[in-house]
Amino acid sequence: MGERHLNRRGMDSFDWCFLSVIVSILFLGGLSLYSVTSDAQGSGFPVYLKQTLWIGVGALAFLVLASLDYHKLARWAYVLYGIGLILLVIVLVSGKSSRGAQRWIALGPLAIQPSEFVKFSLILVLSVYYATRVRYGWLHRMVLPGLLTLPGFLLTLKQPDLGSSLSFLAIYVTLLLAVGVKSKTFGLVLLSSLMIFPFAWGELWGSLYEYQKERIISFVNPAYDPGGKGYHGLQSRIAVGSGELFGKGLQGGTQSQFKFLPEGHTDFVFAVFAEEWGFFGSVLLVSLFLALFLLGLDIASKARDLLGALVAIGVVGMIAFGVVVNIGMTLGLAPIVGIPLPLMSYGGSATVVTMAALGLLMNVKRRRLTLLPY
Repeated sequence: MGERHLNRRGMDSFDWCFLSVIVSILFLGGLSLYSVTSDAQGSGFPVYLKQTLWIGVGALAFLVLASLDYHKLARWAYVLYGIGLILLVIVLVSGKSSRGAQRWIALGPLAIQPSEFVKFSLILVLSVYYATRVRYGWLHRMVLPGLLTLPGFLLTLKQPDLGSSLSFLAIYVTLLLAVGVKSKTFGLVLLSSLMIFPFAWGELWGSLYEYQKERIISFVNPAYDPGGKGYHGLQSRIAVGSGELFGKGLQGGTQSQFKFLPEGHTDFVFAVFAEEWGFFGSVLLVSLFLALFLLGLDIASKARDLLGALVAIGVVGMIAFGVVVNIGMTLGLAPIVGIPLPLMSYGGSATVVTMAALGLLMNVKRRRLTLLPY
């Protein structure tokens, strides 16, 4: 009966405000990609048209995930996560390399980035873990889910992909805080971490690749190597500042159009947008993201069960981490770790997974109309 009720409601049960925010961000991202890549030389398929195709695939993933019962999907959480970890191992053994990183699996003319899909399955795994029964004690509440997170984190870090690996930790911490942890336990873990950090830093620093070390140094000291490793961050801040209040208009930015700004279609798409739309345009974009997060948290607060609430919070945490870190590194407030701006940056795997995750959010809201048991 519940399923028939859901089907009878059809598209009426969609949150059109939520959907309009997503479409608005995608539209602004498409304009920025068109602006920075439309004059690219070569006979290949233009980047902005490739992204349009990926958005189409992502829209299909959104509709599928919005329609399936997330309880049924959750039953496959551990299987999906296990498959994802196998794909990460395959990446390390025979993955496609680009610019010193081995992060992709080639499928003919396409290349997928498994770490994006593993992040999505991790949300399901941790949500199922916490929702199946009450977890008492620091071992069951912190350590065991941390061990579940660790394989994906380490395999992604090995690629190397520092940004995506940190996303795994962000999902873990988000869901841990969502289920709650005793202040005494949290304080003890925090104090222990601070005590261990000076001894662990040497090992951690030694395990970083040279370019990662230089990125951290250039973040601490922005004047470090302005013509080399500090170039990206410096040019990004120049682009953002040159947009002033109202921006220079579509395809009017000097930093992006004359290619002073590297990676304008991926990591630094926000700098392209800020230069062309200015401060007020940037405030509009940030407001759209903030609206997306608030709507997502509202869905979580009104979910019909704990599983739905945790899934929604996990999705919001994953996307919010990407937005905050990407904009932070664009503005020089965070180290450059190679995290794309969700729904804005070019990237097939990231776009499809983000759209699928947002479809799952819509799913949680629509399932409030059903009486289906878990």
